[in-house]
Amino acid sequence: MKVYIAGPLWEEKQRKKLDEIDKICKSLKFKTFLPHRDVGVFTKGDSKPFFIKDSEVIDECGLMIAILDWKGIGSGTAWEIGYAYAKNIPVISLVEDRNSLNQFDRVCVMVLNSVKLVENLDELKKELGKY
Repeated sequence: MKVYIAGPLWEEKQRKKLDEIDKICKSLKFKTFLPHRDVGVFTKGDSKPFFIKDSEVIDECGLMIAILDWKGIGSGTAWEIGYAYAKNIPVISLVEDRNSLNQFDRVCVMVLNSVKLVENLDELKKELGKY
């Protein structure tokens, strides 16, 4: 099964977290797609090739993992989650401090109800074992 790994791409620290998830997936014999590795990070110019490739790959995947960081969620990640949900592709979301989600309205209810939440990499690995 192929897994699409979604999340913030702007900072190296963010991409390293996505790379950690990639390693876990590969250790469990999943194929992966990392947008920053497999397509690159959009900076300026024509964004259409990024859009086309990313959406085509989501169509090929049987699962998505998305990082929802403490600040909330990026618009690109939100779109990817919504698109996967519409295509009946399960989404596992890694979120720090799950208990504070509703308290601080960190993630909109539409995203919150589209995903299976896990709070750390150990929980993620356990959830991945179900696929």
